[in-house]
Amino acid sequence: MADATRSPLYRPLTSRSPDEPHRAATPLELFFDLCFVVAVAQAANELHHAVAENHLGQGVLGFLLVFFAIWWAWVNFSWFASAYDNDDVAYRLTTLVQIAGALILAAGVPRAFEHADWKLITLGYVVMRLAMVTQWLRVRRDDPPRRATATRFAVGILVVQAGWVLRLLLPPEWGLISFFVLVVCELLVPLWAERGRPTRWHPHHIAERYSLFTLIVLGESVLAATVAIESASGTGYTTALIWLAAAGLVIVFAMWWLYFDRPAHDLLTSFKRAFQWGYGHYFILASAAAVGAGLAVAADYDTHTAHVSGVVAAYAVAVPVAVYLVSLWLLQICPHHRGLVVYAFPGTVVLVLLAPFTPAPIQVIAVLMAALVAIVVLAGRGRTHSPATAGR
Repeated sequence: MADATRSPLYRPLTSRSPDEPHRAATPLELFFDLCFVVAVAQAANELHHAVAENHLGQGVLGFLLVFFAIWWAWVNFSWFASAYDNDDVAYRLTTLVQIAGALILAAGVPRAFEHADWKLITLGYVVMRLAMVTQWLRVRRDDPPRRATATRFAVGILVVQAGWVLRLLLPPEWGLISFFVLVVCELLVPLWAERGRPTRWHPHHIAERYSLFTLIVLGESVLAATVAIESASGTGYTTALIWLAAAGLVIVFAMWWLYFDRPAHDLLTSFKRAFQWGYGHYFILASAAAVGAGLAVAADYDTHTAHVSGVVAAYAVAVPVAVYLVSLWLLQICPHHRGLVVYAFPGTVVLVLLAPFTPAPIQVIAVLMAALVAIVVLAGRGRTHSPATAGR
Protein backbone atom coordinates (compact mmCIF):
# COMPACT_ATOMS: atom_id res chain seq x y z
CA MET A 1 0.00 0.00 0.00
CA ALA A 2 1.26 3.48 -0.81
CA ASP A 3 2.74 5.39 2.13
CA ALA A 4 0.18 8.03 3.03
CA THR A 5 2.79 10.01 4.97
CA ARG A 6 4.71 10.87 1.82
CA SER A 7 3.83 13.69 -0.54
CA PRO A 8 1.08 12.77 -3.01
CA LEU A 9 3.04 14.57 -5.71
CA TYR A 10 5.81 12.01 -5.80
CA ARG A 11 6.39 8.64 -4.14
CA PRO A 12 9.07 6.10 -5.03
CA LEU A 13 7.65 3.53 -7.46
CA THR A 14 8.64 0.45 -5.48
CA SER A 15 7.13 -3.02 -5.53
CA ARG A 16 3.92 -3.70 -3.65
CA SER A 17 3.43 -6.90 -1.66
CA PRO A 18 1.70 -9.79 -3.47
CA ASP A 19 0.23 -10.79 -0.08
CA GLU A 20 -1.34 -7.40 0.62
CA PRO A 21 -4.80 -7.98 2.16
CA HIS A 22 -7.99 -6.51 0.73
CA ARG A 23 -6.30 -5.45 -2.52
CA ALA A 24 -8.96 -4.13 -4.87
CA ALA A 25 -9.16 -2.23 -8.15
CA THR A 26 -8.72 1.53 -7.75
CA PRO A 27 -11.00 4.25 -9.18
CA LEU A 28 -8.22 5.08 -11.67
CA GLU A 29 -8.13 1.47 -12.88
CA LEU A 30 -11.91 1.43 -13.28
CA PHE A 31 -11.79 4.71 -15.20
CA PHE A 32 -9.02 3.21 -17.36
CA ASP A 33 -11.25 0.23 -18.20
CA LEU A 34 -14.27 2.38 -19.04
CA CYS A 35 -12.25 4.55 -21.42
CA PHE A 36 -10.67 1.51 -23.07
CA VAL A 37 -14.07 -0.02 -23.73
CA VAL A 38 -14.75 2.93 -26.07
CA ALA A 39 -12.12 1.47 -28.38
CA VAL A 40 -13.62 -2.00 -27.94
CA ALA A 41 -17.04 -0.64 -28.91
CA GLN A 42 -15.59 1.02 -32.01
CA ALA A 43 -13.94 -2.22 -33.12
CA ALA A 44 -17.11 -4.25 -32.50
CA ASN A 45 -19.23 -1.71 -34.39
CA GLU A 46 -16.95 -1.88 -37.41
CA LEU A 47 -17.04 -5.69 -37.27
CA HIS A 48 -20.84 -5.56 -37.26
CA HIS A 49 -20.99 -3.36 -40.36
CA ALA A 50 -18.29 -5.31 -42.22
CA VAL A 51 -20.03 -8.66 -41.69
CA ALA A 52 -23.47 -7.24 -42.49
CA GLU A 53 -22.07 -5.86 -45.76
CA ASN A 54 -20.59 -9.29 -46.56
CA HIS A 55 -16.96 -8.16 -46.11
CA LEU A 56 -16.27 -11.14 -43.87
CA GLY A 57 -12.53 -11.60 -44.27
CA GLN A 58 -11.72 -7.91 -44.07
CA GLY A 59 -14.01 -7.38 -41.09
CA VAL A 60 -12.87 -10.33 -38.99
CA LEU A 61 -9.18 -9.74 -39.67
CA GLY A 62 -9.46 -6.02 -38.99
CA PHE A 63 -11.30 -6.68 -35.72
CA LEU A 64 -8.71 -9.18 -34.49
CA LEU A 65 -5.82 -6.86 -35.31
CA VAL A 66 -7.40 -3.79 -33.73
CA PHE A 67 -8.50 -5.74 -30.68
CA PHE A 68 -4.95 -6.94 -30.11
CA ALA A 69 -3.73 -3.35 -29.83
CA ILE A 70 -6.48 -2.51 -27.32
CA TRP A 71 -6.07 -5.70 -25.30
CA TRP A 72 -2.27 -5.66 -25.14
CA ALA A 73 -2.07 -2.08 -23.90
CA TRP A 74 -4.69 -2.92 -21.26
CA VAL A 75 -2.83 -6.08 -20.20
CA ASN A 76 0.49 -4.28 -19.77
CA PHE A 77 -1.03 -1.54 -17.63
CA SER A 78 -3.01 -3.97 -15.48
CA TRP A 79 -0.06 -6.21 -14.61
CA PHE A 80 2.20 -3.20 -14.01
CA ALA A 81 -0.38 -1.57 -11.73
CA SER A 82 -0.77 -4.80 -9.77
CA ALA A 83 2.95 -4.68 -8.92
CA TYR A 84 3.68 -0.94 -8.71
CA ASP A 85 0.62 1.29 -8.32
CA ASN A 86 1.65 4.04 -5.87
CA ASP A 87 -1.12 6.50 -6.83
CA ASP A 88 1.08 9.59 -6.85
CA VAL A 89 0.49 12.49 -9.24
CA ALA A 90 3.13 11.31 -11.72
CA TYR A 91 1.59 7.84 -11.86
CA ARG A 92 -1.90 9.24 -12.35
CA LEU A 93 -0.82 11.64 -15.11
CA THR A 94 1.05 8.89 -16.95
CA THR A 95 -2.02 6.67 -16.76
CA LEU A 96 -4.20 9.48 -18.13
CA VAL A 97 -1.78 9.77 -21.07
CA GLN A 98 -2.36 6.07 -21.73
CA ILE A 99 -6.11 6.67 -21.69
CA ALA A 100 -5.65 9.51 -24.20
CA GLY A 101 -3.72 7.10 -26.41
CA ALA A 102 -6.61 4.61 -26.23
CA LEU A 103 -9.05 7.30 -27.35
CA ILE A 104 -6.75 8.26 -30.24
CA LEU A 105 -6.67 4.59 -31.21
CA ALA A 106 -10.48 4.41 -31.03
CA ALA A 107 -10.76 7.41 -33.35
CA GLY A 108 -8.61 5.61 -35.91
CA VAL A 109 -10.61 2.38 -35.98
CA PRO A 110 -13.05 3.37 -38.79
CA ARG A 111 -10.20 4.39 -41.14
CA ALA A 112 -8.36 1.15 -40.42
CA PHE A 113 -11.44 -0.90 -41.37
CA GLU A 114 -12.57 1.15 -44.34
CA HIS A 115 -9.29 2.31 -45.89
CA ALA A 116 -6.62 0.08 -44.29
CA ASP A 117 -5.14 3.30 -42.88
CA TRP A 118 -3.33 2.41 -39.64
CA LYS A 119 -1.64 5.76 -38.98
CA LEU A 120 -3.99 7.05 -36.29
CA ILE A 121 -4.26 3.64 -34.60
CA THR A 122 -0.47 3.35 -34.58
CA LEU A 123 -0.16 6.84 -33.10
CA GLY A 124 -2.59 6.02 -30.30
CA TYR A 125 -0.92 2.69 -29.62
CA VAL A 126 2.58 4.19 -29.49
CA VAL A 127 1.36 6.92 -27.12
CA MET A 128 0.04 4.25 -24.76
CA ARG A 129 3.18 2.16 -24.92
CA LEU A 130 5.64 5.05 -24.55
CA ALA A 131 3.74 6.14 -21.43
CA MET A 132 4.38 2.63 -20.15
CA VAL A 133 8.11 3.09 -20.82
CA THR A 134 8.19 6.11 -18.50
CA GLN A 135 6.67 3.99 -15.75
CA TRP A 136 9.32 1.31 -16.16
CA LEU A 137 12.07 3.93 -16.10
CA ARG A 138 10.72 5.09 -12.75
CA VAL A 139 10.82 1.51 -11.50
CA ARG A 140 14.39 1.20 -12.75
CA ARG A 141 15.36 4.14 -10.57
CA ASP A 142 13.22 3.39 -7.49
CA ASP A 143 13.30 -0.43 -7.22
CA PRO A 144 16.98 -1.54 -7.32
CA PRO A 145 16.26 -5.29 -6.86
CA ARG A 146 14.30 -5.25 -10.14
CA ARG A 147 16.39 -2.71 -12.03
CA ALA A 148 17.41 -5.24 -14.68
CA THR A 149 13.78 -6.33 -15.16
CA ALA A 150 12.59 -2.74 -15.56
CA THR A 151 15.42 -2.00 -17.99
CA ARG A 152 14.49 -4.96 -20.18
CA PHE A 153 10.84 -3.89 -20.20
CA ALA A 154 11.71 -0.30 -21.16
CA VAL A 155 14.17 -1.29 -23.87
CA GLY A 156 11.93 -4.03 -25.28
CA ILE A 157 8.90 -1.77 -25.50
CA LEU A 158 10.91 1.05 -27.10
CA VAL A 159 12.39 -1.22 -29.77
CA VAL A 160 9.02 -2.72 -30.68
CA GLN A 161 7.39 0.74 -30.86
CA ALA A 162 10.08 1.79 -33.33
CA GLY A 163 9.06 -1.28 -35.33
CA TRP A 164 5.39 -0.21 -35.35
CA VAL A 165 6.31 3.24 -36.66
CA LEU A 166 8.65 1.84 -39.34
CA ARG A 167 5.90 -0.58 -40.39
CA LEU A 168 3.92 2.37 -41.75
CA LEU A 169 6.67 2.89 -44.33
CA LEU A 170 6.47 -0.66 -45.70
CA PRO A 171 4.61 -1.49 -48.92
CA PRO A 172 1.03 -2.76 -48.40
CA GLU A 173 1.90 -6.36 -49.25
CA TRP A 174 4.18 -6.49 -46.19
CA GLY A 175 1.55 -5.05 -43.86
CA LEU A 176 0.03 -8.27 -42.51
CA ILE A 177 3.30 -10.18 -42.17
CA SER A 178 4.98 -7.29 -40.37
CA PHE A 179 1.99 -6.97 -38.06
CA PHE A 180 2.22 -10.58 -36.90
CA VAL A 181 6.01 -10.34 -36.50
CA LEU A 182 5.59 -7.32 -34.24
CA VAL A 183 2.78 -9.04 -32.30
CA VAL A 184 5.14 -11.93 -31.54
CA CYS A 185 7.79 -9.43 -30.42
CA GLU A 186 5.28 -7.70 -28.14
CA LEU A 187 4.30 -11.00 -26.54
CA LEU A 188 7.92 -12.00 -26.02
CA VAL A 189 8.95 -8.79 -24.22
CA PRO A 190 7.38 -9.75 -20.84
CA LEU A 191 8.71 -13.31 -21.09
CA TRP A 192 12.22 -11.93 -21.66
CA ALA A 193 11.95 -9.12 -19.13
CA GLU A 194 10.60 -11.25 -16.28
CA ARG A 195 13.61 -13.58 -16.38
CA GLY A 196 15.76 -13.37 -13.30
CA ARG A 197 13.97 -11.09 -10.80
CA PRO A 198 10.26 -11.08 -11.76
CA THR A 199 7.74 -8.45 -10.75
CA ARG A 200 5.51 -9.09 -7.74
CA TRP A 201 1.92 -8.93 -8.99
CA HIS A 202 -1.05 -9.68 -6.75
CA PRO A 203 -3.04 -12.83 -7.77
CA HIS A 204 -6.37 -11.65 -6.31
CA HIS A 205 -5.93 -8.20 -7.83
CA ILE A 206 -5.07 -9.58 -11.29
CA ALA A 207 -8.04 -11.96 -11.23
CA GLU A 208 -10.31 -9.06 -10.24
CA ARG A 209 -8.91 -6.80 -12.98
CA TYR A 210 -9.57 -9.41 -15.67
CA SER A 211 -13.01 -10.10 -14.24
CA LEU A 212 -13.95 -6.43 -14.30
CA PHE A 213 -12.79 -5.93 -17.86
CA THR A 214 -14.64 -9.07 -18.97
CA LEU A 215 -17.74 -7.71 -17.24
CA ILE A 216 -17.44 -4.37 -19.03
CA VAL A 217 -16.92 -6.03 -22.42
CA LEU A 218 -19.98 -8.23 -21.86
CA GLY A 219 -21.93 -5.09 -20.98
CA GLU A 220 -20.74 -3.47 -24.19
CA SER A 221 -22.06 -6.47 -26.11
CA VAL A 222 -25.46 -6.06 -24.48
CA LEU A 223 -25.44 -2.36 -25.36
CA ALA A 224 -24.37 -3.01 -28.96
CA ALA A 225 -27.09 -5.59 -29.47
CA THR A 226 -29.72 -3.38 -27.83
CA VAL A 227 -28.86 -0.38 -30.00
CA ALA A 228 -28.87 -2.54 -33.14
CA ILE A 229 -32.26 -4.06 -32.33
CA GLU A 230 -33.69 -0.64 -31.50
CA SER A 231 -32.38 0.80 -34.78
CA ALA A 232 -33.65 -2.18 -36.76
CA SER A 233 -37.12 -2.03 -35.23
CA GLY A 234 -38.09 1.06 -37.27
CA THR A 235 -41.70 1.85 -36.48
CA GLY A 236 -42.30 -1.24 -34.37
CA TYR A 237 -40.82 -4.39 -32.95
CA THR A 238 -41.44 -7.54 -34.96
CA THR A 239 -41.85 -10.96 -33.40
CA ALA A 240 -38.46 -11.97 -34.82
CA LEU A 241 -36.72 -9.03 -33.13
CA ILE A 242 -38.41 -9.71 -29.80
CA TRP A 243 -37.27 -13.35 -29.89
CA LEU A 244 -33.79 -12.25 -30.96
CA ALA A 245 -33.54 -9.78 -28.07
CA ALA A 246 -34.63 -12.44 -25.58
CA ALA A 247 -32.21 -15.03 -26.99
CA GLY A 248 -29.37 -12.50 -27.04
CA LEU A 249 -29.90 -11.70 -23.38
CA VAL A 250 -29.88 -15.38 -22.44
CA ILE A 251 -26.63 -15.90 -24.37
CA VAL A 252 -24.85 -12.97 -22.70
CA PHE A 253 -26.25 -13.87 -19.26
CA ALA A 254 -24.96 -17.41 -19.72
CA MET A 255 -21.54 -16.13 -20.78
CA TRP A 256 -21.41 -14.07 -17.59
CA TRP A 257 -22.51 -17.00 -15.41
CA LEU A 258 -19.98 -19.41 -16.88
CA TYR A 259 -17.07 -16.99 -16.50
CA PHE A 260 -17.90 -16.06 -12.91
CA ASP A 261 -18.88 -19.54 -11.74
CA ARG A 262 -15.72 -19.77 -9.61
CA PRO A 263 -12.97 -17.30 -8.69
CA ALA A 264 -9.83 -17.54 -10.82
CA HIS A 265 -7.15 -16.25 -8.45
CA ASP A 266 -6.29 -19.76 -7.27
CA LEU A 267 -5.25 -20.61 -10.85
CA LEU A 268 -2.45 -18.02 -10.79
CA THR A 269 -0.04 -20.22 -8.88
CA SER A 270 3.09 -19.62 -10.99
CA PHE A 271 4.41 -17.26 -13.65
CA LYS A 272 3.92 -19.91 -16.33
CA ARG A 273 0.28 -20.48 -15.38
CA ALA A 274 -0.30 -16.75 -15.01
CA PHE A 275 1.12 -15.96 -18.46
CA GLN A 276 -0.98 -18.71 -20.05
CA TRP A 277 -4.11 -17.50 -18.29
CA GLY A 278 -3.44 -13.84 -19.00
CA TYR A 279 -2.52 -14.28 -22.67
CA GLY A 280 -5.42 -16.68 -23.24
CA HIS A 281 -7.88 -13.98 -22.22
CA TYR A 282 -7.34 -12.33 -25.59
CA PHE A 283 -9.73 -14.93 -27.03
CA ILE A 284 -12.23 -14.63 -24.18
CA LEU A 285 -12.41 -10.85 -24.42
CA ALA A 286 -12.34 -10.63 -28.22
CA SER A 287 -15.09 -13.24 -28.58
CA ALA A 288 -17.19 -11.56 -25.87
CA ALA A 289 -17.02 -8.28 -27.80
CA ALA A 290 -17.74 -10.05 -31.10
CA VAL A 291 -20.95 -11.62 -29.76
CA GLY A 292 -22.54 -8.17 -29.56
CA ALA A 293 -21.51 -7.49 -33.16
CA GLY A 294 -22.96 -10.84 -34.19
CA LEU A 295 -26.29 -10.13 -32.53
CA ALA A 296 -26.38 -6.80 -34.38
CA VAL A 297 -25.81 -8.65 -37.67
CA ALA A 298 -28.67 -11.03 -36.77
CA ALA A 299 -30.93 -8.01 -36.16
CA ASP A 300 -29.99 -6.62 -39.58
CA TYR A 301 -30.81 -9.97 -41.17
CA ASP A 302 -34.22 -10.16 -39.47
CA THR A 303 -35.07 -6.71 -40.85
CA HIS A 304 -33.70 -7.56 -44.32
CA THR A 305 -30.94 -4.94 -44.24
CA ALA A 306 -27.97 -7.33 -44.08
CA HIS A 307 -26.29 -8.48 -47.30
CA VAL A 308 -25.54 -11.97 -46.03
CA SER A 309 -27.46 -15.22 -45.84
CA GLY A 310 -29.23 -16.42 -42.73
CA VAL A 311 -26.54 -19.04 -42.13
CA VAL A 312 -23.76 -16.43 -42.24
CA ALA A 313 -25.73 -14.12 -39.93
CA ALA A 314 -26.19 -16.98 -37.48
CA TYR A 315 -22.50 -17.88 -37.62
CA ALA A 316 -21.72 -14.26 -36.70
CA VAL A 317 -23.07 -15.25 -33.27
CA ALA A 318 -22.19 -18.95 -33.21
CA VAL A 319 -18.46 -18.56 -33.95
CA PRO A 320 -17.66 -16.04 -31.18
CA VAL A 321 -19.79 -18.01 -28.71
CA ALA A 322 -17.88 -21.17 -29.62
CA VAL A 323 -14.52 -19.40 -29.28
CA TYR A 324 -15.60 -18.03 -25.90
CA LEU A 325 -16.59 -21.48 -24.64
CA VAL A 326 -13.40 -23.17 -25.87
CA SER A 327 -11.21 -20.46 -24.33
CA LEU A 328 -13.08 -20.57 -21.03
CA TRP A 329 -12.94 -24.36 -21.02
CA LEU A 330 -9.17 -24.42 -21.45
CA LEU A 331 -8.36 -21.58 -19.04
CA GLN A 332 -10.83 -21.98 -16.19
CA ILE A 333 -13.07 -25.02 -16.51
CA CYS A 334 -10.56 -27.85 -16.95
CA PRO A 335 -8.38 -26.69 -14.02
CA HIS A 336 -11.43 -26.36 -11.73
CA HIS A 337 -13.80 -29.16 -12.74
CA ARG A 338 -13.92 -32.90 -13.30
CA GLY A 339 -16.52 -35.20 -14.80
CA LEU A 340 -19.55 -34.13 -16.82
CA VAL A 341 -18.78 -30.39 -16.94
CA VAL A 342 -15.43 -30.96 -18.66
CA TYR A 343 -17.16 -32.89 -21.45
CA ALA A 344 -20.24 -30.65 -21.61
CA PHE A 345 -18.26 -27.64 -22.86
CA PRO A 346 -16.81 -29.18 -26.06
CA GLY A 347 -20.14 -30.93 -26.66
CA THR A 348 -21.95 -27.60 -26.46
CA VAL A 349 -19.39 -26.02 -28.81
CA VAL A 350 -20.17 -28.63 -31.46
CA LEU A 351 -23.92 -28.09 -31.12
CA VAL A 352 -23.51 -24.29 -31.20
CA LEU A 353 -21.58 -24.55 -34.48
CA LEU A 354 -24.38 -26.71 -35.93
CA ALA A 355 -27.14 -24.35 -34.74
CA PRO A 356 -26.96 -22.04 -37.82
CA PHE A 357 -28.51 -24.82 -39.89
CA THR A 358 -31.64 -24.89 -37.70
CA PRO A 359 -34.77 -22.77 -38.34
CA ALA A 360 -34.14 -20.55 -35.26
CA PRO A 361 -30.38 -20.58 -34.75
CA ILE A 362 -29.95 -17.76 -32.20
CA GLN A 363 -32.72 -19.20 -30.04
CA VAL A 364 -31.13 -22.66 -30.26
CA ILE A 365 -27.78 -21.21 -29.15
CA ALA A 366 -29.54 -19.55 -26.22
CA VAL A 367 -31.10 -22.86 -25.15
CA LEU A 368 -27.74 -24.63 -25.43
CA MET A 369 -26.02 -21.96 -23.33
CA ALA A 370 -28.76 -22.12 -20.68
CA ALA A 371 -28.43 -25.90 -20.58
CA LEU A 372 -24.67 -25.61 -20.10
CA VAL A 373 -25.20 -23.20 -17.19
CA ALA A 374 -27.61 -25.72 -15.64
CA ILE A 375 -24.98 -28.47 -15.91
CA VAL A 376 -22.35 -26.25 -14.28
CA VAL A 377 -24.76 -25.30 -11.46
CA LEU A 378 -25.72 -28.90 -10.77
CA ALA A 379 -22.07 -29.97 -10.83
CA GLY A 380 -21.30 -27.21 -8.35
CA ARG A 381 -24.04 -28.40 -6.00
CA GLY A 382 -22.73 -31.93 -6.22
CA ARG A 383 -19.24 -30.72 -5.38
CA THR A 384 -20.51 -28.68 -2.43
CA HIS A 385 -22.57 -31.50 -0.93
CA SER A 386 -20.32 -34.43 -1.76
CA PRO A 387 -19.29 -36.72 1.16
CA ALA A 388 -15.66 -35.70 0.58
CA THR A 389 -16.40 -32.06 1.38
CA ALA A 390 -19.12 -32.53 4.00
CA GLY A 391 -17.99 -31.61 7.47
CA ARG A 392 -14.90 -29.70 6.32
